[in-house]
Amino acid sequence: MGGPEIERLIGLLARLPGFGPRSARRAALRLLSQPQTRMLPLATALAEAAAAVRSCARCGNLDSRDPCAICTDPQREAGLVCVVEGVGDLWALERAGVHRGTYHVLGGTLSALAGTGPEDLNLAPLLARVAEGGVTEVILALGATVDGATTAHWLADRLKPLGVAISRVAQGVPMGGALDVLDDGTLGAALRARRAF
Repeated sequence: MGGPEIERLIGLLARLPGFGPRSARRAALRLLSQPQTRMLPLATALAEAAAAVRSCARCGNLDSRDPCAICTDPQREAGLVCVVEGVGDLWALERAGVHRGTYHVLGGTLSALAGTGPEDLNLAPLLARVAEGGVTEVILALGATVDGATTAHWLADRLKPLGVAISRVAQGVPMGGALDVLDDGTLGAALRARRAF
């Protein structure tokens, strides 16, 4: 098919989320068809991002600044901290424009099966941040999974003695969702999270 350089490019692209061997081959072909306008700018952007982007020491977000742009934004409600599993969750909330506070990225969830304990997560900076004062509410925006629930309960137990309000994102029926296709857990969560109409 091609030389070792092409095979290496396809192999690396195939490791990206959402890419398999076929989509990696199509992307490689597209890049190679116009290297000056497609491949070289991408290579430059990748190299620049690799050199400049790092994890924010305060919240765990990815940015070229430390602390990140969100942590240093004076328009943000610094006392409102939304805890998320990963940076992708933070980006999704930012894209939706629904949270005007700050964040804290855990870098995963507690999982007995995967062997992930509290020491494996970015928990200490969050607890220190709340303990130092100024945080009025912590929103636990973790997935509706067993590991997400376990992590939320573990965090709530550690945060309660610090005197901060703790909330969790509502879970249940999605917009446009029909009740007859939802699983029992989702329906139960939706009924428990109900609010006045």
